[in-house]
Amino acid sequence: MPNPTAAILIIGDEILSGRTRDANMYYLAGELAQVGIDLKEVRMVSDDDEAIISTVQALSARYAHVFTSGGIGPTHDDITADCVAAAFDRFIDVRADARALLEAHYTRNGSEINAARLRMARIPEGAVLIDNPVSIAPGFSIENVHVLAGVPAVFKAMVASLLPTLSGGKPLQSQTLRINRGEGEIAGPLAKLAARFDDLSIGSYPFIQNGLFGANIVIRGVDSARIETAMAELAEKFPQ
Repeated sequence: MPNPTAAILIIGDEILSGRTRDANMYYLAGELAQVGIDLKEVRMVSDDDEAIISTVQALSARYAHVFTSGGIGPTHDDITADCVAAAFDRFIDVRADARALLEAHYTRNGSEINAARLRMARIPEGAVLIDNPVSIAPGFSIENVHVLAGVPAVFKAMVASLLPTLSGGKPLQSQTLRINRGEGEIAGPLAKLAARFDDLSIGSYPFIQNGLFGANIVIRGVDSARIETAMAELAEKFPQ
């Protein structure tokens, strides 16, 4: 049985403007590989209602899981929760359990829960909360969409809370062979190898070092024996 598939939707004008560098996709890809969920697509959209809604709907229909990053904070431009609710035609409002979490947190810190902070307790009808041990404000899962914070430390904590609740498959494994030849020289044999091992992902990543061309060939898959066999053929074809 093939592994479940996934996509990540990164939301925010600050990402698309270049002001903020995304780190969450890189982190999530590694975590999903370990639990056997195959990340197949990454999209980035601005803080635009229609863009978020349509993209959530498209990705949800195509993949087993969709992870969103960003836009669930207390400010006016944090519109992800509303957009995800709209994507599934769900009512959204402050929910008692999310409010209780925030009230307890701010009371412990000697602060009041104001209208802005209450925005983070607005949860779509029927959603399941995702624990946030860092800043308390929860994420949520609705249908197959998991709504997470954009701040990397909070995103990581939410991923750690969420992943044990998801069913995965076989972890992705990989091996790498460095070949000190240009891609033009190895492309033909590499294509034949990829055709024979079509259950594996075989990628070529070129480099130039000291004026010489080469490539790192990475073979990925869930069957370690198949990876070993393909790597052995490759090493025999291009001995170092």
